[in-house]
Amino acid sequence: MHTGVNLYPLIGVAVIVVGFVLRFNPMLIVAVSAIATGAAAGFPVQAILAALGTGFIKTRMIPLIILLPLAVIGLLERHGLRERAQMWIGSIKAATPGRLLIVYLFAREITAALGLTGLGGHPQMVRPLVAPMAEGAAQSRFGPLSDAVRYRLRAFAAATDNVGLFFGEDIFVAFGAIVLMVTFLKEAGVVVAPMHVAVWGMPTALAAFIIHAARLYRLDRSLAAELGGRTAGKPDAPPSPTAQSSAVASQGENA
Repeated sequence: MHTGVNLYPLIGVAVIVVGFVLRFNPMLIVAVSAIATGAAAGFPVQAILAALGTGFIKTRMIPLIILLPLAVIGLLERHGLRERAQMWIGSIKAATPGRLLIVYLFAREITAALGLTGLGGHPQMVRPLVAPMAEGAAQSRFGPLSDAVRYRLRAFAAATDNVGLFFGEDIFVAFGAIVLMVTFLKEAGVVVAPMHVAVWGMPTALAAFIIHAARLYRLDRSLAAELGGRTAGKPDAPPSPTAQSSAVASQGENA
């Protein structure tokens, strides 16, 4: 007979959701969520504090790992990385923001499925390359962009990275979330192989790719409708002979 599963520790998930909705400090949200989870699981106060201290010691090098790439990326941006990316993508006539982001979504999801999650990301890929390239593709097709359009393209670029990483990494058998699910199910009396969990993550990843690719396709259409489908640098069409005759006649009448 299987024993009942204690679901009260999941209160930590609710704490995280409520905290982010109310826009509290992320560090405070995570700390309160950990304390709430430990208390709901019946851990003594000493065990909760020990777990928090152990986690801090294990991850104290993470800020250094994060700051070093940011310094390198900042140096590259100072020397024109964003501008070069915009110029290069602008030279490709068939490039549109939606098509570019669909290609990035595919690459991000495939590399995440292979365990290469560090090849993308917001600070090292989206901000210096993907978002400027999406803006450059839109600007080469529609001309100068407003701030609202630029922020919209940046939001779609960030969302594309999130979707590709989140659903792609669930296919990688050695991903921590798969190990966590297998362990949780095992404790509940359900034995499942990690490979089976990874395999059943493929339909979800495919569905996520199709849905988000459709959203990116709609982005191109909405931009064309909003900006009038004009092309940067394209001269205005010359007036027709009828319009020229009307203009000459009106000038004669005014004279």
